[in-house]
Amino acid sequence: MDGVAFFFTGALVAGGIYWFLCVLGPAERKGKRALDLSGGSISAEKVQDKYKQYWSFFRRPKEIETAEKVPDFVDTFYNLVTDIYEWGWGQSFHFSPSIRGKSHRDATRLHEEMAVDLIQVKPGQKILDVGCGVGGPMRAIASHSRANVVGITINEYQVKRARDHNRKAGLDALCEVVCGNFLQMPFDDNTFDGAYSIEATCHAPKLEEVYAEIYRVLKPGSLYVSYEWVTTDKFNAEDEEHVEVIQGIERGDALPGLRAYSDIAEAAKKVGFQVVKEKDLAAPPAEPWWTRLKMGRLAYWRNHIVVQILSAVGVAPKGTVDVHEMLFKTADFLSRGGETEIFSPMHMILCRKAMS
Repeated sequence: MDGVAFFFTGALVAGGIYWFLCVLGPAERKGKRALDLSGGSISAEKVQDKYKQYWSFFRRPKEIETAEKVPDFVDTFYNLVTDIYEWGWGQSFHFSPSIRGKSHRDATRLHEEMAVDLIQVKPGQKILDVGCGVGGPMRAIASHSRANVVGITINEYQVKRARDHNRKAGLDALCEVVCGNFLQMPFDDNTFDGAYSIEATCHAPKLEEVYAEIYRVLKPGSLYVSYEWVTTDKFNAEDEEHVEVIQGIERGDALPGLRAYSDIAEAAKKVGFQVVKEKDLAAPPAEPWWTRLKMGRLAYWRNHIVVQILSAVGVAPKGTVDVHEMLFKTADFLSRGGETEIFSPMHMILCRKAMS
């Protein structure tokens, strides 16, 4: 009898560990297991070195303000964080306002569908996703609009992940993914019927540089919408706490420097865009976008324990714990930025390329 009890106790413990590691971890429960965490295109033995290299960029801040250094800087970041983002957050690497009565997943999808509705594309038209990540928004937008979506990301590992997801979703006929730098896109002039970027162009050292490229590849008269990361009118550069929060967001999210909300339309106009509409989608009466971060703190601690265990036994690459801890701290800075209303990740600008 004792042997039977011991067997069932062992089986229960083993099942609990499996559930904790492989089932409970993912926030969205799609696409990535804890046991599959990697360093993207970085070999396992070099993850910790690349993490140190990432932080070294901030000791030379002038370098991450140049177009020459940004690709390596951002590519390194997304190699380090892509699997953790997918595992702990989902396939859409962005925020959205909370919607009463809706799940986070539905709120995310509606936020993405609004972007394509704003640019007024028709089924069969060709549109550009600038900074597509692993393609969560791309798939939602293709399903909703039936437009052909071409996404571009600097990170080869994200290209692979996006293509796999597109195929599994049965959307590879509508969704194409290209590896490239959005400051020098491999597309001809006047190619796309519309374009959007969702919390992606914040990685550009100068906003007008990426806006100029988007302007170039759009057809005359086409619309472009972007959700930008900005400091709001409540940000005070003389307030030490405000500065600490904003710098924490920048360092934990591979940003050359957050722009003020007032800079966005100016950059768009500078490259020739006509500004059709501008609005902070995070401003009241919108429900807080950061509640998911605060509600997920227990999950972060749980996931951090999982990462520590997997790293200790050699399943996750050495350095994964450091990366996860960085993201945990960054989540706190993001929450504080949202609560104090000094930061918005969804300052929306809708622009039109001139007809001639």
